[in-house]
Formats: sequence, C-alpha cells, structure tokens
Amino acid sequence: MGTKNVTRVSEFLLMGLSDDPELQPLLFSLFLSMYLVTMLGNLLIIMSISSDFHLHTPMYFFLSYLSLADIGFTSTTIPKMIVDIQTRSRVVSYVGCLTQMSFFTLFGCLDSLLLTAMAYDRFVAICHPLHYPVIVNSRLCGLLVLISFSISLLYSPLHSLIVSQLTFFMDVEIPHFFCDPSQLFNLACFEIPINNILMYFIAAIPGGVPLTGILFSYTRIVSSIVRVPSTGGKYKAFATCGSHLSVVCLFYGTGLGVYLSSAVSHSPRKDAVASVMYSVVTPMLNPFIYSLRNRDIKRAMQKLLRRTV
Repeated sequence: MGTKNVTRVSEFLLMGLSDDPELQPLLFSLFLSMYLVTMLGNLLIIMSISSDFHLHTPMYFFLSYLSLADIGFTSTTIPKMIVDIQTRSRVVSYVGCLTQMSFFTLFGCLDSLLLTAMAYDRFVAICHPLHYPVIVNSRLCGLLVLISFSISLLYSPLHSLIVSQLTFFMDVEIPHFFCDPSQLFNLACFEIPINNILMYFIAAIPGGVPLTGILFSYTRIVSSIVRVPSTGGKYKAFATCGSHLSVVCLFYGTGLGVYLSSAVSHSPRKDAVASVMYSVVTPMLNPFIYSLRNRDIKRAMQKLLRRTV
C-alpha cells in the first residue's frame, strides 16, 4: 500500500463486464435491447393502469409506482454503460459516480419499500377481506407511497456521504459497470472487516427491514390460506398474491445473493455479472410477470393498444 499514492481522486474507471473487444458489440446490442424492453414494458403497465378505470385499485396503484421505480432504477445504470461501450470510454467523474450511486440507492430503496406496501395490501385483502375497503383506502395508499419516497430520498445520500469521506488510491478501477457502493467500500483504504460491517449495516435499511415486513405479511397470509376449507378458495387466494411473491423472490433473491457473495468472494468481475440479474433483468421481467399472470392487465393493455391503433 505504501508504494501507491493515496489522495482525493477526481475520477474512476468502470471496467465493465468484459475487456474483450470482440464482445463489446454483443454487449451493446444486448443491453440496449434489454433497456428498451424494460422501458416499453413498464410504460405499458403505467399507461394501461392509468387509462382503465377498473384498475384504479390499491394493488394496481402500487404497481404503477413500482413500474416507475423500475424505469428509474434501470435508467440509472444502463444508459451510462451503453454510452461507455459505444464511445470506448470508461471514465466516470468523482461527482458523477456519487450522483449515480445516489440515484441507484434511491430507486433501489423505493423498489423495496413499494414491494413492502404491496405485501401489506395483500395481507389485508386475504386476512381481513371484509375490512379491506375501509383499511386500504386511497388516503392510506397515497400516504404509503409518500412515506416510501421520503425514506428513499433521505436514504439515498447516505452512501454518497460515506464514500465522500473515504480515501482511495490515485488510480481507482471499479470492476463493475456502474458505481456500486459495495465495490467502492472494498476499494477504500481501510481494513476489509470494517467495510463488510459498514456495508451490512447500510444494506439493512432498504433490505433487511422491508424484507422482515414482507416475510411477516406472507407468514400471516399462508396461515390464513391454509384455513380456507375449499381447494378452489385456496387457489383463488394464492393467485391474488402469486405475481407479487414472484417479483419479491426475484428482487431479493438476486440482490441479497450478490451482496452476500461479494463479502466472501474474491472475484469482483463475477459479482458484476451476477448483479445484472437484479439491476437489469428483474426490472425487465416485472411487467411480464404481472401482465402474463393477470387477466385485468392483459385486457387493459389490449384496450390501450386498440385505442392507439
């Protein structure tokens, strides 16, 4: 460590997913296609819900904001990566890196909190169906979304504030395609155990706490479904939360898997490839999960497309 200069850096180098020049056109086409599919799918969800009066219910209200958060989540990282591949420039300024990190944590935290609000909505709908219209009213839905945005806005500068206090080597190469907080913690000039403790503590705010609420909700949901006497009733009750449960497993399964493995793994480049799952693939698949499993969404999309044509 003594042979390298330690100073306040002015820029970082994003190493991307691969150094192979022959793979760059393939990566450019692949991520551009995935980004366009993500934007189109989530915009269709938002427009379908807003244009169909029958979808103006709490569940679809939260879903429209989840799609909006997914658009922001993907737009924080993929456009920068596409431009870097096209221009063959991997440099990101210090301020630009902190800004990207802030927006990444903002939309990631918002995603997590909205999934928790949707879990609460399903909990009340299945466990307290008679009181559902009274409990989950429009005022509560707006309040939950407002709280989610407020917590995300307060949480997003936290990573940037901590990183701005860290000291790095003069030439910092980030083995990732975006400014991932965990990678920057590992590149800072202090002991690795402190990095891991700090990363786990910060990740507990948007990850651990909402996940605990989701698990509690689904524990109560499963116990209520088990007490339903008929098989058809059980299937109908489970079908109302099947799409949400699929998205939760995909989002938290991939996200927590990447961050937990990064603490013990010695291959940052593999972690970068794995992070594509929760930062790119999950926002792209969410519209398909909700539209393919939901007749109301498919019907609203068909009406919207017919009206457009």
